[in-house]
Amino acid sequence: MFHHRYLLAAALLATVAFATPAAAYPVTVKSCDREVTFDKAPERAISNDVNLTEMMLALKLQDHMVGYTGISGWKTLDEKLREGVQELPELSPKYPTKEVLLNADADFYFAGWNYGMKVGGEVTPQTLEPLGIKTYELTESCIHIMAKNKPTMDDMFVDLLNLGRIFGVEDRAEALVAGYREGLAEVTQRIGEIKEPVRVFVYDSGTDKPFTSGEYGIPTAMIEAAGGRNIMDDVQKSWTEVSWEPVIERDPEVIVIVNYGDVTAEQKIAFMKETPAFQNLKAVKDDRFVVLEYVEATPGPRNIEAISRLADAFHPRNM
Repeated sequence: MFHHRYLLAAALLATVAFATPAAAYPVTVKSCDREVTFDKAPERAISNDVNLTEMMLALKLQDHMVGYTGISGWKTLDEKLREGVQELPELSPKYPTKEVLLNADADFYFAGWNYGMKVGGEVTPQTLEPLGIKTYELTESCIHIMAKNKPTMDDMFVDLLNLGRIFGVEDRAEALVAGYREGLAEVTQRIGEIKEPVRVFVYDSGTDKPFTSGEYGIPTAMIEAAGGRNIMDDVQKSWTEVSWEPVIERDPEVIVIVNYGDVTAEQKIAFMKETPAFQNLKAVKDDRFVVLEYVEATPGPRNIEAISRLADAFHPRNM
């Protein structure tokens, strides 16, 4: 059973944080390989993608936002997110153009590489800076432009803390992160010492070749926190296409399905069960599938609850 005490504590602390004085400006934060300085809190911010938008909402930054982008073109807004952004428009169903950001008179863009920006594309920190739009990059995505260590949950925490500094709500961010750390500690205590991590494959999409999370995707950190090992953790990519041969060779004990898009989680599970080449996989034989929504499998506030569910699935005897 997942414990919600830390969520309640974080919520209470976040409420108290409203009364704290604003942070002193200017503030400088590290964003991938750049340093970005803010003379004041952004007032017309835009976030891209559902998980990044939820980070903004977790910090109660709606009043600093003019909209969001990059959700409905791939995914539907779930009720939890819809409640948080009901007053805000979706400015672009997929990645925004410079014109979209300019027309909204944006002063801040929270996005990532392959989360609203493409390397060499029209919208990058370098193309937006001359327009008066400062960009903060999702830490998990930095691997696309620089060398970095494989992710831990600290990557998501760093993003929340940096957003807290940028918007002058550092106490609120620290309270959230403290709650999330408590949630992780509860999972670690619950599963106990893991002598042999469970072999896990992340199945995002694709039939001819699967799209999955490699070493640098946040699912690797989530799986490890839950007492498992991503069988593709030697693939030095974040989210990437692989072939089925190594999946079969490495024989996952659990398959994590990422649910989004036109192909449902049920259809992905049916494909795995009905394909003869997968019949001898331990996960398929034992019917051990765990479904994570896209917003749970990408960096954001729902990661900790998702890790708890993964731990329950990986180590049912320890629950």
